Amino acid sequence: MTNENVKKLIGEVFNEIADAIKSGNFGKKVKIGLTTFGSEHGVEELVKAAELATRKYNDFEVVLIGPRVDTSLTIYEVANDGEGHKLMEELLDKGEIQGCVTQHYNFPIGVSTVGRVITPGRGRELILATTTGTSSTNRVEGMIKNAIYGIITAKACGIKNPTIGILNVEGARQVEKALRELKENGYDINFAESIRSDGGVIMRGNDLLTASSDVMVMDSLTGNLLVKIFSSFTSGGDYETLGYGYGPGIGEGYNRLICIISRASGAPVVCEALRFCATCAQNNILEIAKVEFEKANKAGLKEILARITKTNQAVEEKEVVAPPKKVVTAQISGVDILELENAVKELWKNGIYSESGMGCTGPVILVSDEDHERAVNILKSKGFIA
Repeated sequence: MTNENVKKLIGEVFNEIADAIKSGNFGKKVKIGLTTFGSEHGVEELVKAAELATRKYNDFEVVLIGPRVDTSLTIYEVANDGEGHKLMEELLDKGEIQGCVTQHYNFPIGVSTVGRVITPGRGRELILATTTGTSSTNRVEGMIKNAIYGIITAKACGIKNPTIGILNVEGARQVEKALRELKENGYDINFAESIRSDGGVIMRGNDLLTASSDVMVMDSLTGNLLVKIFSSFTSGGDYETLGYGYGPGIGEGYNRLICIISRASGAPVVCEALRFCATCAQNNILEIAKVEFEKANKAGLKEILARITKTNQAVEEKEVVAPPKKVVTAQISGVDILELENAVKELWKNGIYSESGMGCTGPVILVSDEDHERAVNILKSKGFIA
């Protein structure tokens, strides 16, 4: 280590000691990234949010990933949002940041985000499981997974035994049956009761407004709609003012803490999204997820899901083997979510390696740049895209 690096390290240590004495918090601060490209309100709005979080909270550090701006915060300079996401992933994998807040990010199928809002009926916080991404292309399987994702996030927020409600959407009764079986098999689920006179774990719109449960389970498209309404109902829709954003991406084996905000999220929401992300990092949400998945799988989660998907699948397709893996950076959108996996397999049949993903605006298929044009033509010819 050079003398210059030693001096820098000593300086950082003394700064940390000074901050700890000032704040009374002697734990090591987690670093949370914020990508600043892509907002409908401009880079300045996100920088404002980061500076607000820094003034409001003193137990974590915010670093920016984006263009050079006039701020005292640390900036990792990049030219566009694509470079920003690539650098974000590198920083997370190296441990230089412990979490990141971003927008318009494509999670793999199996990973979806768990949001957190403030309900108008009682002013209570409500965790929405889930709000972006897709846990599964099978609706019921996805909602069962969403319940686990919601429990994980609630525990990362300090709720030791969260209550679970299931929103009354298509498939809710099948989800209830599966979760009750999981509980009978030994996985601890604390079911909530609706405020309506007939009670039960199936929740109505009234329960959304009053936050009758700690966690509300639903499909991600419904969750996305709800988080937008709760966040911007006072502003007319073009500026999100309330809540904590769309939350962390959760999935079995997923090892990055990436929290999502909308391009319409204003500084107040982005500030609290940074707080949400920092809390998840401080409480080690990735370890909580690992433990919860182990418990659920021990109680037969995978067997329950396999039985449900087999029941709901009309035709068992012959297994298609993926071609050799490639770096996939080109996106193809326009494929319906229910046809996404079939579209991926169609490309595999034609020798094109592809992966499925889900961004804020819908499902995407990822292929290499060199295969992009041919892949589009195949998907058009097979009727997967217009």
